[in-house]
Amino acid sequence: MNFIDTHTHLYSEQFKDDRNEVIEDAIQNGVTKMLLPNISSQYTTAMMNLCETYPDNCFPMMGLHPCDVKTDTIKKELLHVEEMLQREKFIAIGEIGLDLYWDKTTLEIQKEAFIYQIELAKKHQLPIAIHVRDSFTEAIEIIEKLNDENLSGVFHCFTGNEEDAKRVINLGNFYLGIGGVLTFKNAGVDKTIKKIDMKYLILETDAPYLTPSPNRGKRNESKYIVNIAEKLSEVKGISIEEIARITTENAHNLFKI
Repeated sequence: MNFIDTHTHLYSEQFKDDRNEVIEDAIQNGVTKMLLPNISSQYTTAMMNLCETYPDNCFPMMGLHPCDVKTDTIKKELLHVEEMLQREKFIAIGEIGLDLYWDKTTLEIQKEAFIYQIELAKKHQLPIAIHVRDSFTEAIEIIEKLNDENLSGVFHCFTGNEEDAKRVINLGNFYLGIGGVLTFKNAGVDKTIKKIDMKYLILETDAPYLTPSPNRGKRNESKYIVNIAEKLSEVKGISIEEIARITTENAHNLFKI
């Protein structure tokens, strides 16, 4: 049984003391590929070094996270993204999108950065990993407007309702990223996902954040993808082996790894 963790920040400072052990634990638990979305230029070197150390297991994305979109640095950061895309090989543009949880005042420049990076994705024929926190409607309206045969991606950490899921599916080349929130008792994500065809789902941890049950309260790790898969198996009424097979195939289709 092989899994792909399609969204994990293993280069984060929270793994500085046991990073290699965390990766080896994940591999031992069948999580053989871990996809790393970037946050900003501050993290690029650490992310690329990790992918160089584990070339068969860790794969980088390049992008500017919406929480790191600042008026005084946006031009420099987007230039960094563009230059890195010309110099190195990446599997996606990410983590990009909109975040209205932490700061609503930067919405316009967040949109500017989001649109700019979507166009870069089309140019480089790469999928996008989309962050939407309290901003699903604003983000999907942008995607719907710019969507064409050159655009594909995943709505990372999907927590929306059935109508939201259908809007994503109707885009044609997009998936729902299912993570630890699926295992949270009162989140309601399980009720939505029960109605969604498996062919639209991929698994992710968002480590070190959003740790699934029964490990809530601890630092999240890529090996906990198995807990998410177990819950998805329960929700869909199919074996965990089938969950592994379908979600891995979906991740391969999207990210071409």
